[in-house]
Amino acid sequence: QVQLVESGGGSVQSGGSLRLSCRASGYTGSRKCMGWFRQAPGKEREAVAAIYSGGGSTYYADSVKGRFTISLDNAENTVYLQMNNLRPEDTALYYCAADFRRVSPWDELERGLGTQNDFTYWGQGTQVTVSS
Repeated sequence: QVQLVESGGGSVQSGGSLRLSCRASGYTGSRKCMGWFRQAPGKEREAVAAIYSGGGSTYYADSVKGRFTISLDNAENTVYLQMNNLRPEDTALYYCAADFRRVSPWDELERGLGTQNDFTYWGQGTQVTVSS
């Protein structure tokens, strides 16, 4: 059974940095797509970043480009989200997500950053709070 466990959330001041980690257990394949989503109170869950294991391609929401970096340790089944220059509007519950089925180069071209419906497995979420 696949499980995703996030860590690394916390509280920082505006302009600060945090690094989120998410380890996937129960899956031994090499091809995967892993992503980060976030949900602020009263708002819908939105995609933040995604990475594909095949070529290491990355995709970002416009709101985080240039500030956030997603990376993948494929051997350890662990995805990271380095968040720099954090803003109060980044405050949210951050979720790790994974898909191990639609991970071909064609799937990547078709999906890119993806939406909630593109991911099968989810972590429990980790809170990020940015104060001004």
